[in-house]
Amino acid sequence: MGKKKKPSFEEALAELEAIMSELESGELPLDKMMERYEKGVDALLLCRKVLDDAEKRIEILVRKKNGELEAQPFDSGEEA
Repeated sequence: MGKKKKPSFEEALAELEAIMSELESGELPLDKMMERYEKGVDALLLCRKVLDDAEKRIEILVRKKNGELEAQPFDSGEEA
């Protein structure tokens, strides 16, 4: 049997949104609610990892005083 394909960010986000709707409805039995909650945590962790990895790859090109371009790490502004 083949390996299970890891969902894309968009697929994981859509799954997370669907799970949130199900949980907020209050119509699921407790055992099903817990099962869906665990799947939601997995989807959330995948989304967070993808976003963290993307942030690490982002670089802004800035022009130095001599006119050359230099890559600098992305500043998310979290420290401000």
